[in-house]
Amino acid sequence: MGKHPSASSAASSAATAVKSVSGQLAGSSGAVGQQADLVRRLFAAYTTTTPQSLKLIDAYLVFLMLTGVIQFVYVILAGTYPYNSFLAGFGASVGSFVLAANLRSQVNPQTKDFNKLSPERAFADFVFANIVLYAFVVIFLG
Repeated sequence: MGKHPSASSAASSAATAVKSVSGQLAGSSGAVGQQADLVRRLFAAYTTTTPQSLKLIDAYLVFLMLTGVIQFVYVILAGTYPYNSFLAGFGASVGSFVLAANLRSQVNPQTKDFNKLSPERAFADFVFANIVLYAFVVIFLG
């Protein structure tokens, strides 16, 4: 019994379609693998080349970001009853984040804009600005 030519071409095109889809799926998992490899290499480069002082500032930045996110989620879930308390806390988180990001850019040895500024002076400016920020936060609370 001979095969009908249109049936064999349909089977052939179906097999080609299956190979194409499986190739696309393998390519997408390959892309995920490439992204995971990229993240691993980025993290390895960060841990080996970043000075310890910048890692400490980065940890503080992550803490401030999480604090702000938790406060925001709390206000969404629980309501805004002490609204000025939320604004003061969230403003303190955002303000501290901005000041810490500025400190990181001033202390980073790869930043060329702040060559004449010593790390001690940058930290003193950071502390003074935080004192002013938290004074405003306390005044805003009442």
